[in-house]
Amino acid sequence: MTARSIITIDGAAGTGKSSVAQLLAKRIGAGCLDSGAMYRAVAVLAKDYEIDPKDGPMLAAKVNDVGVSFNWNNDPPTVMLGGVDVSERIRELDISGIVSSVAKQPEVRAVLMNQQRIIASTHPLLVTEGRDQGSVVFPEAVVRFFLEADFEERTKRRTKQLLEAGKDVHPDVVAEDIKNRDRIDTTRSDGPLICAEGAVVINTSSQSLEEVVETMERIVRDAMKGS
Repeated sequence: MTARSIITIDGAAGTGKSSVAQLLAKRIGAGCLDSGAMYRAVAVLAKDYEIDPKDGPMLAAKVNDVGVSFNWNNDPPTVMLGGVDVSERIRELDISGIVSSVAKQPEVRAVLMNQQRIIASTHPLLVTEGRDQGSVVFPEAVVRFFLEADFEERTKRRTKQLLEAGKDVHPDVVAEDIKNRDRIDTTRSDGPLICAEGAVVINTSSQSLEEVVETMERIVRDAMKGS
């Protein structure tokens, strides 16, 4: 693994990270890592094993015991918890409600950060998205993006995503969930959500997915050509 083989995309919930990362990865022939899915899997683990989401040492120990991984044979890669596909479960609102608390725990972050770096070492080219990929996990990545979007647009996107997944949700509940996650993500002491110095900032509010990815692809190809 070298920094020149990694592109990071950070941003808050609803800014379009996952959709953008998947399409960008396809465009440039890279693997795609959804680091947030790993934290969501740990949140599922907390629910299933009735572990306090704020008990970092216990959660980290259980992660090491059960295992969080991806099935890279699927597109997009499916999230596995102890060998069980939890890709749909991790997107449910009860998991969203505790994932930021889980992600605050330094012990959990240390375990998953190590796994993310191992994953990167197995890919010749990787697009990885989350909240601390460019600021903490891969600060020397060839390109680091930071996505932004208006709060109303983020709520709209997240509500649409949940409704399309068959979840019965109200926009007000989704908005409150996003506000809570933003508060926790931006104020935690370990790996807070920040726009890293030197990151390329893109506001996705009024742009289509295609427009955002075209801009990012151009920047990535220029950077890789230059390196």
